[in-house]
Amino acid sequence: MGIVNVTPDSFSDGGRWLDPTAAVAHGRALAAQGADLLDVGGESTRPGSTRPSEAEELDRVVPVVEALAGDGLLVSVDTMRAAVAAAALRAGAVLVNDVSGGLADEAMPELVASTGAPFVVMHWRGLLTDPSAEPHYDDVVAEVRAELEQRVDALATAGVSRGQIILDPGLGFSKDAGHNWTLLAGMEEILAIGLPVLLGASRKRFLGRLPARPGAPVNPGGTPTPAPERDAATAATSLLAAQAGCWAVRVHDVAATRDALGVEEMRRRHARTHPNPTALHTRGPVGGAGR
Repeated sequence: MGIVNVTPDSFSDGGRWLDPTAAVAHGRALAAQGADLLDVGGESTRPGSTRPSEAEELDRVVPVVEALAGDGLLVSVDTMRAAVAAAALRAGAVLVNDVSGGLADEAMPELVASTGAPFVVMHWRGLLTDPSAEPHYDDVVAEVRAELEQRVDALATAGVSRGQIILDPGLGFSKDAGHNWTLLAGMEEILAIGLPVLLGASRKRFLGRLPARPGAPVNPGGTPTPAPERDAATAATSLLAAQAGCWAVRVHDVAATRDALGVEEMRRRHARTHPNPTALHTRGPVGGAGR
């Protein structure tokens, strides 16, 4: 899933694709690099960001979705508003990606249920009411799993089919670096819910504070590396996602992730033909919609 931020204040690309023409060109470039699905969003969720009006979000998103879908590309819409999701679906989007999991807009579950569109349900405590609240978990993996399962049950009550739902553990949303790493290590628990899982680690702050490279100054807890310099680390998380059995990864740099997944694909092919019967076999690679 390639990210197309049509916003002026994204943490990772700072408005480079706010102009619709630039956003469409960027989406086409990501598809050429190997993105299966293009995720178009018109609202930043970075800390301190101001929500655009519904009209502004519609103006940002719909023309880009329409142009990319018109090219025959698979497009998802990244929105917490049912009206924006509905307009994007009419414009050709095939999936709704809601970081609030349908909690920010009470009309969202009904819309998803009535359209039958695949629906990404992300885990996020606090939402827009208190997004910077200090996160606390006694067992982050168990609690995120339980809260995602509760959300699935609530959506089912609202008429959303379980078969429509894709889960996202919400790395970086109401979670600190330690929580993110623990979730990555325990991804099998989220997958054990039995639904497809989308992993969104791309360029997030916790990837900017890795152990120092040889010869580099040790700076624990200091200023993280800039977001665009976190693509190699992002590709590594994509490889971990593939090995765990995730459905897809949401990334800014599609080419780097495709290379990482290519390594895993080649390893799996050779493991399957290895004469050693105890050779490790993994589940299939991360796949996008339509694969």
